Amino acid sequence: MGNPPFGHSGERAICSYFREGDGLQYKPQMSDAEWADVTHFDGNANAFRLLTHTFKGRRPGGFVMTYSTLASIVKYPWPAIQCTKKPKFGFFQQEQEAYERIAAELGIPLVAQEASPAGGGWRGLRHPLVYLVEAADDICYEIMDIEDAHKLRLLTTEETKELLLGFIPAERHERAKEVFDHVTDVNEQIVYLRSSAIGTLEHECVRTFVEHEQEILDGTFTGSLVDHISPDVRAAYERCQQVSVRKIYRSKDVLDIELAGYRIISQLIDLFTTAAMHPEREYSKLLLARVSSQYEVDADTPYARIMAVLDYISGMTDVFALDLYRKINGESLPMI
Repeated sequence: MGNPPFGHSGERAICSYFREGDGLQYKPQMSDAEWADVTHFDGNANAFRLLTHTFKGRRPGGFVMTYSTLASIVKYPWPAIQCTKKPKFGFFQQEQEAYERIAAELGIPLVAQEASPAGGGWRGLRHPLVYLVEAADDICYEIMDIEDAHKLRLLTTEETKELLLGFIPAERHERAKEVFDHVTDVNEQIVYLRSSAIGTLEHECVRTFVEHEQEILDGTFTGSLVDHISPDVRAAYERCQQVSVRKIYRSKDVLDIELAGYRIISQLIDLFTTAAMHPEREYSKLLLARVSSQYEVDADTPYARIMAVLDYISGMTDVFALDLYRKINGESLPMI
């Protein structure tokens, strides 16, 4: 939830449009904090927005989830203007008040940042449950990508088995071989190893959480749970990360999709942002007619209009974005 079409490529396209593209023209019309939102657009903050923002015609409070649930997904509890080297943050300006209410109710400390890039402001401490949500995300993201890469033949069966066996203690390798004697389907063998790897990582993260519980509650725990798991399991995880970067994320097919996605998202942002900022133009009227009424592209401020456009585009699937791109460019027309 919250990720735009084409994942990180879509995020980069949004950020670069405002940082170095035609979107730069809107910088004078926004505050520094608002500009930080659009030039650091991030799926994490967008997920919090989707769950809490009151879209036009919808009930107040968004999905009306519990404060603990909402706090547990805010991995970076500070606004975009507080970003340092890592361009990650937890909420946009329009949702900052909502997070402050959550923090006050749950007793989450907001620590002053006098030496921050913004020259002040605050950063919240993580809710303890964030560490468990983050661990689940890290585990699934890494291990499932290895299994998917095998299905796509980016990794051989031998490579995949070797990586996943790294999470299983040596004394249990014989057990795995016995399973393979009965389960001869290669994909099912990989499923078995994948589930074993996830089980090991889950156990390690739970152990780490319990052992460091007081530090987590005090807000002094550093890094993620995966950073603190036992050395052997951590080494297996890092091997998966290295192989993923080398053979999956930089594979030709993946890069081609990212390049296409970047182009698609860039053009859609440009067209719909221009339309929202100049609604009196004839072409703008046609484009804005395609936007659902829940998105306030006619809002009072430039920032609110642009955020509405980003809501619309980031809510698309890859296929929908590609289809709209083709239709706008006359490459695909509905049947007449």
